[in-house]
Amino acid sequence: MMKYFFLVFVVCFQFGFSQNKKINLKEGDIIFQSMNCDLCKAINAVTEGFDGKDFSHLGLIHIQNDSIYVIEAAGRNVRLTPLEVFKTYTSETMYIGRLKRKYRKYIPKAIRFSLEQLGVPYDEAYLYNNGSYYCSELIYDAFLSAYEKPFFELTPMTFKEPISNQYFQVWIDYYENLKIEIPEGELGCNPGGISTSNKLKIIGVVK
Repeated sequence: MMKYFFLVFVVCFQFGFSQNKKINLKEGDIIFQSMNCDLCKAINAVTEGFDGKDFSHLGLIHIQNDSIYVIEAAGRNVRLTPLEVFKTYTSETMYIGRLKRKYRKYIPKAIRFSLEQLGVPYDEAYLYNNGSYYCSELIYDAFLSAYEKPFFELTPMTFKEPISNQYFQVWIDYYENLKIEIPEGELGCNPGGISTSNKLKIIGVVK
């Protein structure tokens, strides 16, 4: 029994991380957060992130003159947001993903691509490749540009409740307001899916 306990302790020590450990953010880290909104709840119901966590937003860390910013698609457009402002979006713990070493050489080009998109409108329709960006779509295209082939994964999107297989009412109202059909089954990406990519590792949290 003691031997088993020791083995479990060693494994947790080597491969886990403490939520109290201070993370030194680096250029190209991806920050994941869960926001409290009706659309967010619908997103969380059909997607799953690292360790079963719910993530409804993400951004790309960019460091300028020792100041930390997040490149994000949020609000009206793609924008550069101070980290301290980004933190105010949620009261939940935020998780940090870092690319595995062999992929880090693609970060500079991904950052350049993302900065070139500043001001591009927010993609309210959540449709890929329509001249606008939602949060994870921006990150997907940034690394697609840098890697010169798909880096993260596009999967069919669903806007239906898992149990009833009926559309969430919040999505029905949302797309009726946009006057477009719900893009059920169209390819897209989401923060949870990116957080589980085998090309990155969740290294810790930011509160």
